[in-house]
Amino acid sequence: MQRRNFLKTGSVAGLTLATLGAASCTPSSKDSTTADSSREKPDDFALNEVTIDALQEKMKSKEYTSRSITEMYLKRIEEIDKNGPKLNAVIEVNKDALNMADAMDKERAAGKVRGPLHGIPVLIKDNISTGDNMRTTAGALAIADNFAKQDAFIAHKLREAGAVLLGKTNLSEWANFRSTHSTSAWSSRGGQTKCPYVLDRNPSGSSSGTGSAVSANLCAIGIGTETDGSIVSPSSVNGLVGIKPTVGLWSRSGIIPISKTQDTAGPMARTVRDAAILLGALAGEDPRDAYTLASKGKAETDYTKFLDADGLRGKRIGVEKDGLKVSPAMDAIFQQAIDLLKAKGATIVEVELYKQLKEAGKNEFTVLLYEFKDGVNKYLADANSKMKSLADVIAFNKANEAKAMPFFKQETLELAEKKGGLDAKEYLDAVKATTTITRNAIDGLLKDNKLDAIVAPTNGFAVCIDLINGDYDNGYGFSGPAAMAGYPHVTVPMGYAHGLPAGISFVSTAYREGDVIKLAYAYEQASKKRVKPEFKQVVE
Repeated sequence: MQRRNFLKTGSVAGLTLATLGAASCTPSSKDSTTADSSREKPDDFALNEVTIDALQEKMKSKEYTSRSITEMYLKRIEEIDKNGPKLNAVIEVNKDALNMADAMDKERAAGKVRGPLHGIPVLIKDNISTGDNMRTTAGALAIADNFAKQDAFIAHKLREAGAVLLGKTNLSEWANFRSTHSTSAWSSRGGQTKCPYVLDRNPSGSSSGTGSAVSANLCAIGIGTETDGSIVSPSSVNGLVGIKPTVGLWSRSGIIPISKTQDTAGPMARTVRDAAILLGALAGEDPRDAYTLASKGKAETDYTKFLDADGLRGKRIGVEKDGLKVSPAMDAIFQQAIDLLKAKGATIVEVELYKQLKEAGKNEFTVLLYEFKDGVNKYLADANSKMKSLADVIAFNKANEAKAMPFFKQETLELAEKKGGLDAKEYLDAVKATTTITRNAIDGLLKDNKLDAIVAPTNGFAVCIDLINGDYDNGYGFSGPAAMAGYPHVTVPMGYAHGLPAGISFVSTAYREGDVIKLAYAYEQASKKRVKPEFKQVVE
């Protein structure tokens, strides 16, 4: 959950705080900002920026095996995540990772290759259940005892596809739905994760660990989850491609929830192609998640068929006016992106989406409070944890305040606990306001202007890590519309300022993933803006 997106004086409109993106950081804790000088030497990791296709070729030629690749990533995690820059992106390594890799190597040797993910190491967010030796905790000490009884649907699909579950990533605790004064990328179980581009910067939440890890080449590809911004925001500030699918394309069963109407998991990768490969592999109907039934006949098993370097030609792209005046640095990058879209054959039409969403923005937080309480109570009731309800979690945090709440408290949890059931009139009215208004606004703009997608900067540049004062606004955020509507949203690296990445967003209507992937891929191939991080100490 990207908390800042619904705490803007009741509006989802983007702010224009021009100086915040490159502000100098003031260290709030030694652990959150100190980096080992060993990172000043060249980063010559053999798997830097490697793609899924390249890894498959190396395994096919027997240059590498899944085991050797997995070993290389495990060593990388030890050197970069636990030592050196100490990114703190990986909350737990899978003790069975090498065994999984060995099993995939045996299958390959016997002539069986399950598909493009066969033998590929993947990191997943620590709110996605796995029925193995790894815990599922949403970063919370309160449920650190939770070893899930079974895999989440998407974790099971990963195993079926032959992927190696390398480990789990840190996140903003409870997917950043614990406090109104929280620091993104911090959890009581995992501590603070850093941005690999500039180490005193926040990698954004709530899929911060996945964003930092994939960007720093700690794995081949990763999975995050989003309620509002938690895939696209960390993807943007960590120089990644992120896909937030239509709600229902991927199952949410077995994922610690915030919102049944907005939650989804999605791919986070260094290329559009890798993200598209993962998207198709994990799509599918799940009896445990009724929302997936709507994807029947609409989900693709292979989204790579939409990859077309000339995919922008003849397209009509709506540019969100709210994203044209964010800050001097962001405006320059975004204008370059718009010029490139035009050069590749797209027609640009200025639109005003945010102007229509003030009422929806006022209701989003209410929806999430109700759905969080309902969803967490249902998850915990059947979990392998002593905590069986949200009320139990709140009581645990109070009893263990020094460890569980050393920097910020749990006002959001407490607000959610006070809410009633999902039959409450306040809730039903709020859902109608957010979902209906937002869908009508997006669909109306697309139809009236004959648009293929709407684009804007994904969000502002990475902010400073500040455990004392918590997050501050980074100047802009475009996650709200697609999040509230449950529509697809793809972000792609757009450029850099002071060494900090920013992404460009492509948004369309339900189950149009193929269309936005085509646009995003064409832009990616024309721009080539992804640059691997260098673990710098401060903004230059």
